[in-house]
Parts: sequence; C-alpha cells; structure tokens
Amino acid sequence: MVIKKSNKAALSQAASLKQILKRCSSLGKKNQSNCYFNDVPKGHFPVYVGHHRSRYVIPISWLEYPQFQTLLQLAEEEFGFEHDMGLTIPCDEVVFRSLISMFR
Repeated sequence: MVIKKSNKAALSQAASLKQILKRCSSLGKKNQSNCYFNDVPKGHFPVYVGHHRSRYVIPISWLEYPQFQTLLQLAEEEFGFEHDMGLTIPCDEVVFRSLISMFR
C-alpha cells in the first residue's frame, strides 16, 4: 500500500511538472507583445523571488531538480500558477541564489 501511495504521488508530481512545462514553453508565444517576456530566450522562463520580487530567467531544465520541484510546490500552495508575469517563488532571494548556484 505504501508503494501505491508513492507511485500516486510520483504520478501527480509528474503531471504537475508537465503542466508547468507546457505553460512555461508557451509563455513567450502568448506574450510576444508583453515587455515581461521579450528577453526570455527559448527554453527558459521567468520567476520572481523574494520580498522585492527580483526577476530571474531560468532554464526549463531546472524543473527536473528535486530542490526546484520543492520550490514549485511551495509556489503552487501559496500563489497558484496563474500568473501573467511569471512564476512567483516564496523563497528568500539569498536562499534562492544559493540553491541555483548548485545547478550551474
């Protein structure tokens, strides 16, 4: 029974990641006239982090990291994923910079 719950959670997380990828890959297409997305290269998406909502343009490939997936789950719980400007991550900017330094 524990295995079923783990599989169920993994499938749910995979579905969430697919939804995020789909949304992120279409951001530039939907918002070509929107100045928020003009500087976002293909394969990237903007996130907003910290109290001052500092903007970071990050590669979609970072979605595969469990640490980043945890941040996405926090973002979904706190803000949802319906944003016109990009994804808001509820994390201190210093912590976020430390985390992404491990991905490079």
